[in-house]
Amino acid sequence: MTSPSAMRAVTVPDPGGPEALVVGEQPVPDPAPGEVLVRVVAAGVNRADVLQRQGFYNPPPGSTDVLGLEAAGTIVAVGDGVDPARVGEEVVALLAGGGYAEHVAAPAGQVVARPAGLSDAAAGGLVETAATVWSNVFMHAGLREAETLLVHGGGSGIGTTAIQMAVAHGARVAVTVGSAEKADFCRDLGAEITINYREQDFVEVLKDGDARPDVILDNMGAKYLDANVRALATGGRLVVIGMQGGVKAELNLGLLLTKRASVAATSLRARPSEEKAAIMADLVEHTWPWVESGALRPIVHETFSLDAVADAHRVMEASTHIGKLVLLP
Repeated sequence: MTSPSAMRAVTVPDPGGPEALVVGEQPVPDPAPGEVLVRVVAAGVNRADVLQRQGFYNPPPGSTDVLGLEAAGTIVAVGDGVDPARVGEEVVALLAGGGYAEHVAAPAGQVVARPAGLSDAAAGGLVETAATVWSNVFMHAGLREAETLLVHGGGSGIGTTAIQMAVAHGARVAVTVGSAEKADFCRDLGAEITINYREQDFVEVLKDGDARPDVILDNMGAKYLDANVRALATGGRLVVIGMQGGVKAELNLGLLLTKRASVAATSLRARPSEEKAAIMADLVEHTWPWVESGALRPIVHETFSLDAVADAHRVMEASTHIGKLVLLP
C-alpha cells in the first residue's frame, strides 16, 4: 500500500481550553525500525488528552506532539525488522501519542489484531481503557473470582470497561457515579452496587460484609485517599490511576497495616514499549475472547470528526457522557 506524504493531525501549539486544539497538516511519519504505520479510521478521546491540552501532561520524551493514546486502523507500511506480511492487517494500537491523525506510527508490539465484530468507533475506543483496566485491576492488583471491585467513575470509559471485565471474570462490582442515569447504565452492565457520590458516602455504603472492596480502581487521587483506605477489605489493594482530586494527601499507615492492605499508583503512557507490548499480548489472550463473545463491548457515547475535536473535549470536561468519545478522522 502507498501512503500519502501529508496528513491532517491535531496538536496544541499553546496550552489552553478546547479552542487551543489545532487541526493542521503534518508529514506522514515514516515507521522506524520495529514500528508499523497505521492508517487511522478511529481514535479514542481520553481524559489524559484533556490534561495534555491544558499543559499538565506532556508526552514522553521523543514522542509525537500529536494528541491521542489509542487508535484503530489498517497497517499500511512497516519499518525494518517487522514482518512485511503485517501490511493490510486491521489493528488496534496503544500509543504514547499520535492517535488524533490520519496516520500514526507505533511500535509493532503495541499494535495487535482488531477483535472481530467491532465497528470502527468501538475499535478506536477499546485499547486505552482495556489496557488500563487489565494492567491495573488484573495484572497488578490480581482481582480474583468472587472478590469485590470498586470503580470510581463507573460511567466513564474506564468504568464501563472495568465493570464488564470484572463481571466476565466472576467478580462483584460496585461503582460510584454522579447521576441516576449513570447508575442505571452501570447496573445494566452488571454492577451490583451503585453509589451516587453526590448524595452518598461510599465508605458507609460498603462497610458491611462482602460489600467491602478487595480492589479499588481510583481516578481521584488525593481527595479519595483516606476514604479509599477506610473502605478497603482486609488484604485489599488500592490502585490510583488518576489525580482529578489532587496530588497530595495524608496516608494513615496504621490503618493500612491493620488491614494488611496496599496502595499503588501507576501510569500506562510512560511505560517502556516492552511492558506495553506484554500488556497488549495479555489483552489478546485473555480479553479479546470476551470482546468477540459480546461479554465486553466498548460503550461509545458519541463520535466526532477531526474538525470537531474541540467539541469532543468539551463533552469530556462536562463529564455528561457514558463510555467513550471517539474521533473519526
